[in-house]
Amino acid sequence: MQRALLPALALLAAGFAGGAQAGLPTYELTIRGGHFEPATIEVPARQRFKIVVINAGNGPTEFESTPLRVEKVLSPGVTSFVVIHPLKPGRYPFFDEFHMDLPEGEIIAK
Repeated sequence: MQRALLPALALLAAGFAGGAQAGLPTYELTIRGGHFEPATIEVPARQRFKIVVINAGNGPTEFESTPLRVEKVLSPGVTSFVVIHPLKPGRYPFFDEFHMDLPEGEIIAK
């Protein structure tokens, strides 16, 4: 009887873990040659959210933000994501450390 319950409990736990992030507002950010598309992402203040980061360029790229304390390096063609904690209203810059000569992007929390 206990053996039959273990798989069911594992599936139930996996459902709860996946459901915790499934409801997050999600924004897509494409990086190509150090350029961000879109360059500005507007998000609701005081709410967690997810950014799906896509490296559409031919070389490595990085999504990094000092005030957000987040850093994600991606190889060419790779898609990944970061979850950002609830933000106070304001502007939060981000950049690609491989292309410091290009303009930064920003997240605006309203």
